[in-house]
Amino acid sequence: MAGRVEAIHLFPERAGPAEARDEVRAVAGCGLEGDRYFEEGLDPARQLTLIDAAVLEEVAEADPTLALEPGESRRQLTTSGIDLNALVGQEFSVGQARCRGIELCEPCSHLEQLTGRAGILRALVHRGGLNAEILDGGTIAVGDPVAPEPS
Repeated sequence: MAGRVEAIHLFPERAGPAEARDEVRAVAGCGLEGDRYFEEGLDPARQLTLIDAAVLEEVAEADPTLALEPGESRRQLTTSGIDLNALVGQEFSVGQARCRGIELCEPCSHLEQLTGRAGILRALVHRGGLNAEILDGGTIAVGDPVAPEPS
């Protein structure tokens, strides 16, 4: 089942604000151009991060004080319509890029510090998104499909 990219955010500085983009260039082995982690030979688990918009909505419904906008989640891509947890260990496409899910992107205390929302870590445990490796680069744009590669 294919999902779609709902939002793209880059983070040029570690604690700096998110920068919304309509599209971005994914580079195999390097990450997303314009992001603070972009570099050759980047750890595969840091090349691309994704989070499900439905998770952000569920967290906000359960506790409105924990509501996060997509960029506030500190994930680069916000998606809808696809189970990101199911992509761990799987290849998938997002826009023109081909990727492989590495591990769940668990929340950290840095997120809680930046947002000032005590309890956000607990709310996002095991559903804070996906860390992925970029296998083949290309352009990723808002509205692009996100789909598992055929087995």
